[in-house]
Amino acid sequence: MVLFSLMKNRSWFYGLSLTAIIGGYLTFSLLTDTNKWIFLPGETSHGHYQIEMKCSACHTPLMGVKQDACLHCHAEELKIANDTHPEKKFTDPRNADRIAILDATKCITCHVEHKPEMTHPMGLTLPKDYCFRCHVDIGEERPSHKDMGFETCASAGCHNFHDNRALYEDFLSQHFDEPDILDDPMLPALNMRHVRQLIEETTAKPLTAADQDAPPELSFDTTLLQEWESTVHAEAGVNCQGCHTQDGVWKNELTHEACKTCHTGEVDGFLSGRHGMRLAHALSPMNPSMARLPMKPDAHDKELTCTSCHSAHRFDRHYATVSACLSCHNDTHSLAYTESPHFILWKAEQDSNSEANRGVSCATCHLPREIHKQDGIEKTVVQHNQNDNLRPNEKMIRSVCMNCHGLGFSINALADTTLIKNNFNGHPSEHIESLDMVKQRWKK
Repeated sequence: MVLFSLMKNRSWFYGLSLTAIIGGYLTFSLLTDTNKWIFLPGETSHGHYQIEMKCSACHTPLMGVKQDACLHCHAEELKIANDTHPEKKFTDPRNADRIAILDATKCITCHVEHKPEMTHPMGLTLPKDYCFRCHVDIGEERPSHKDMGFETCASAGCHNFHDNRALYEDFLSQHFDEPDILDDPMLPALNMRHVRQLIEETTAKPLTAADQDAPPELSFDTTLLQEWESTVHAEAGVNCQGCHTQDGVWKNELTHEACKTCHTGEVDGFLSGRHGMRLAHALSPMNPSMARLPMKPDAHDKELTCTSCHSAHRFDRHYATVSACLSCHNDTHSLAYTESPHFILWKAEQDSNSEANRGVSCATCHLPREIHKQDGIEKTVVQHNQNDNLRPNEKMIRSVCMNCHGLGFSINALADTTLIKNNFNGHPSEHIESLDMVKQRWKK
């Protein structure tokens, strides 16, 4: 009996000790970034997997995912998109019966994380025919929709739940019968230097290597000075200390915060996209080894910061438009670029064999030029959120495609997955009927 009692007590002791060790390990893992992955209930969606270790970005302890967490990142995007299904539409008392069926006032009603078995593109976790819950009578209201399945509503060129800027009926009606390629295809011209002069009335003179104001005790490669001397920074009078001195302290290694001093919009866009979103959440920089797209093996350890594409001191914008992208990306679409008509146009511009702003680079489509107004002056800036117009890809129509192509061609091309894979080397084999249906309806 004594032996049995000792063995029993030892079992309890070992059990309690093991429980304490496991509990301590789990607590340590939860409170730090060490092995926090063990708490993930399932694979995270493509949009959020980079920040899945930053649980607090979405989750409030003991309170789940609050709506404010979603809006913290996505509210501005929805505002710009002129969200076609805003929360106020569903808080309207007249739609109370619809809220009872589908509470569309909360993002997590439609987008539930860690459910890979039920997650569709755009992070949607509802069955694809969810539109019927509110639009069950659409076949009676629109005879053209009578025989269409509700799972086809989001087909390219038809409807998007949040962003219909390129697809709503009034817009489609303005672009009937446009040619595949417009008569004068051209991108908006970058004009930041001119805008800066107009807004700031700057009189800064261009600088040379002899004007550099780095600390005299600092030893560095004179090649850096030569690279800086040839940049728009030197031309605009931006000296070494303009970037390297922060809060009165010289810093050799710079972060995006230094760039943000002058390039606020560009940095904000970068931090919103997949290249920079980890930095926005105080995580280590993204590197290609983390990507779910195929990446070149020799680029796997490359950290993505502003200077990954805009190399420090040279800030070569031409390198950033193509070479920087192809130095990492190894997917079919990217690899096909150099065989595409777009590349031919870009190469002709680089070789001065065409007018400026006629070439189509990787950045042309994925870092589009946007026209904004500042102090009543139009300025053309580059959107640095490289996935802002990727999902749904119809967002690319107005910001990119229609600079050169007609609306019908643009809709069909973006609906053709084969054409996308070969980087638009050819003509669309798909035909989306949205323009045809609007034309028929408007002619009645």
